[in-house]
Amino acid sequence: MPFLGARAHPHPAGVIIGAPYDATASYRSGAQRAPAAIRWGSESIETYSAVQQRDLADLAFSDAGDLDLSGCSPEEMIERVRDAVASVAAGTGAAGARAPGGSARETSSLPVLLGGEHTVTVGAVTALVDRYPDLGVVVLDAHLDLRDEYEGQRWSHATTMRRIAEHVGLERMAVLGARSGTRGEWAAAASLTCCQRTAAVPMTAWAGLARRPLYLSVDIDAFDPGVAPGTGNPEPLGLRVDDLVGLLAVLREARVVGCDLVEVSPPYDPSGQTVVLAAWLVREMLLAFAR
Repeated sequence: MPFLGARAHPHPAGVIIGAPYDATASYRSGAQRAPAAIRWGSESIETYSAVQQRDLADLAFSDAGDLDLSGCSPEEMIERVRDAVASVAAGTGAAGARAPGGSARETSSLPVLLGGEHTVTVGAVTALVDRYPDLGVVVLDAHLDLRDEYEGQRWSHATTMRRIAEHVGLERMAVLGARSGTRGEWAAAASLTCCQRTAAVPMTAWAGLARRPLYLSVDIDAFDPGVAPGTGNPEPLGLRVDDLVGLLAVLREARVVGCDLVEVSPPYDPSGQTVVLAAWLVREMLLAFAR
């Protein structure tokens, strides 16, 4: 089942790539089921966004299916995601994704990655840093994820921001919705361009990011558990949906060159409200950033 409104197109403005992976999940697993669940949830929403007054029916975008990540180590998974995102950004398809049809493209597309755990973001960012050396990263996440190791692993959902910082630098990163981390992580977070519990980016921080090509990563646990219970590591005092709507309006005026939606865990979403929210967010990101 492709994402709502997706269709084959020789030059799509955006390409969805599924990354079903949760091998480093530390509390509640299940994020590997998220790409399929989010596509299913997209059947609950309309192609038209009343917020943006735009319609997916007017946007040429495709769904490249899921990458085959079964049995991969985190390092192998990151490389496969990197290759797929690089191919989309270069306009040559999503290498390794299982999807019918498709052809080589001459123009770049917006890669939209469906996790999976947050570690998949590392692959996407490293691919885009090669293409955009001055890339900035905006992350919505309840957790700082700035540990150097977690449970003996350097590659983990709990070390994602640290690994990304090794490629772009903390000074080119903003983490919004943050409300959980170790004492050491909070100390390291002082070097971020912006780190706060809200999604409103101060103008002093935004000036340094807005001039750059940007990657947006949305961890569903940035939202309050009452809004999005289906996630691996829920954290109280989270964002509301309106908070992200305001941020998307700001980011739409910038140059977002890639984005993702991660950490949805369908087994802990019995009502389906989290996957529907995730699908809604993917629609809004496609409409905001795919040109």
